[in-house]
Amino acid sequence: MSTDTRALVATESSTLELAGGGLVALSLLLVVGGLVGLFGVVPVGATVAGVPFATLLGAGLLVLGAGVLGIGAASRTGLVATDPSRSAGLLAGGVFALFGLVVGGLVGAFALGLATAWPVTALLVGVGAGAATVLPREDLGSTLVPGSVAVVSGLTMLSGLVGPGWSWPIGDLSATLYAEVAIPLLAAVAGLLAAWTAAKAYGGFGSRGRQLGAYLLIGANAAWMAALLVGLVAFVLMKGFAPMTRGIRYGLFVQPWTWFYFPPIEEYVVISGPVIWFYWPFVMEGVALTNDINGVLPAIVGTFWLVLGAVTFAVPLGVGAAVFLTEYAEQGRFTGLVEVSTNGLWSTPSIVYGLFGLAFLVPRLGNTTSILAGQLVLGFMLLPLVVITSREALKSVPDAYRDASAALGVSKWETIKSVVLPAALPGVITGIILGVGRIAGETAPILLVMVSDPFPSAAARVVQGSFHFTGSFPFVAAPTIDLVQSSSALPYQLYAVISAGLDQNMAFAWGTALVLLLVVLSFYAVGIASRVYFRRKLNQ
Repeated sequence: MSTDTRALVATESSTLELAGGGLVALSLLLVVGGLVGLFGVVPVGATVAGVPFATLLGAGLLVLGAGVLGIGAASRTGLVATDPSRSAGLLAGGVFALFGLVVGGLVGAFALGLATAWPVTALLVGVGAGAATVLPREDLGSTLVPGSVAVVSGLTMLSGLVGPGWSWPIGDLSATLYAEVAIPLLAAVAGLLAAWTAAKAYGGFGSRGRQLGAYLLIGANAAWMAALLVGLVAFVLMKGFAPMTRGIRYGLFVQPWTWFYFPPIEEYVVISGPVIWFYWPFVMEGVALTNDINGVLPAIVGTFWLVLGAVTFAVPLGVGAAVFLTEYAEQGRFTGLVEVSTNGLWSTPSIVYGLFGLAFLVPRLGNTTSILAGQLVLGFMLLPLVVITSREALKSVPDAYRDASAALGVSKWETIKSVVLPAALPGVITGIILGVGRIAGETAPILLVMVSDPFPSAAARVVQGSFHFTGSFPFVAAPTIDLVQSSSALPYQLYAVISAGLDQNMAFAWGTALVLLLVVLSFYAVGIASRVYFRRKLNQ
C-alpha cells in the first residue's frame, strides 16, 4: 500500500471514529436528559440556558437522527472506509420489528383512531422496520430505523405537535399520556437506539462494530441499574431525612449523679459523672397522643427480633442441608428432587407463607399473633435461598482441596469443617445477605402472623429480667425470653401509614421508609464486612 493510500485510510478512519464517537456522546446525553426529565429533576416545561427543555431534546434528536442517517449513507457510498456485513442480522431485525410493531399499533389505535384496524398498521410498520433492517447491507440496515425514529421524534417536538401541556387520552383505558412522560421517554428510547447504531459505526460496522455495540448496551444496562439504585436511595433520603431527624437533641450532663430515663426498658438508670446525652425521638419513641414527635422504636425492635430469629432458624438448617446434599448424598433422583423443591419454595409468593403461618403456626403458638410465628415464617422463606446458595458455594470449592486433605489422612468431616466450609463461607454469606434483604422488607407474612397493633406506643419486651446472682440454688437467675407476643415491624408500619390515606402522614411514611432502608443496608454492611473478613483469612 502506498503512503498516500495509507494516509487516506487513516484520515477516513479518524473521521469515522470522530463522527461515531460524537454521535455516541450525543445519544448518551439525550438518554440522560430523558431520564432526568422522566424523574422530574428537570421538568419538561422548564428552561435550560433560556431554551425550553423539550426544545433542547427535540433539537438533539433531530441532529442525532440526521447524523446517524448520514453516517450510514456515507458508508454505503464509500465516502468513509468501513467493513459492513451483508445484513444487520436477524437479531437486530427482530428488535426493530418489535419496536415498529409497538409504535405502529399505538399510532394506529390512538393517533389515527383505528379502533379495530390497528393490528394492520402495527403489522405493516413492524414488518417494514424488520425488512428495512435485514434486507439492506449492514451500514444502511443498522441506521435507517434508529435514524428515522430520532428525526421524526425531533421534528415532532420542535413543531410543537408534542410539547409541554400535550396530553393523549388512551381510548377506553381511562388513562391519559402526558408530555411529562412521553417526551422524556421518547428521547431516552430514541437516544439508546441511536447510541447502539453509532457505536457500531464507530467500529466500522462488521464484527468489531457489533462488538462495540454490544459493549455499549451492556455498559448502559449496568449504568442504568447503578443509577436506579442510587436514585432510589437518594429519593428516599431526600423525602425522609427531614421527618426522620426532626427533634434531635443532645447535650452534656455535668451533675455528679444523674437519673436518666431509658425508653427501651422503661426504667430510670443512675449514671455517675458527666454524661453526653442524645435524644432522637423518631427512633427512640413509639406512637402516642402525648408524644410531640411520634417514632418507630417498637417497629425497629420488632424487625430486629424477626431477622435475628429467622437467621438463627434458617442458617444452620440450610447450611447443614447443603453440606449433606453436596458432600454426602449421592447425586441422583433424591438430590434432583430437593433442588427442584428448594427452587420452587424460593419462588413461592410470600403471602402463601403468611397464610400457612396463620393456618398452621398461630393456632399452635398460643392461638395469637406472635414474634415467634413471624420468625418461623420468615425462616421458612429464607431457608431455600440458604440451601441453594450454600450448595453452589460448596460446589465451587475445587476438588483438589478435598483430595489434598484426604491424602494427608484427614477424615471426611474434618476436611469439610476445616477446608471446604471456610473456602465456601464467602459465598454462603452472600446468600444470607440476599435472603435477609428480602425477608427484612416483607409485609404480607408478618401482617398475618405477627402484628396486632400497627402503631404501638412501646416496644415488645422480649428479654424480661436480668442475669443476677441469688441466695438459693442454682444461685443464678437468668432473664426470660418471651417471643409469644405481638409486635410491629417497619414494613408493616409503613404499609399501615400509607394505607391510612392521610396526606399529613406521608412525612411519617417517608421517615419510616428511610429507617427501613437504613436497617436493611446495615444488615448488608454486616454481611459484606463478614465476607471480606473471611476472604482475607482465606488469602493469608
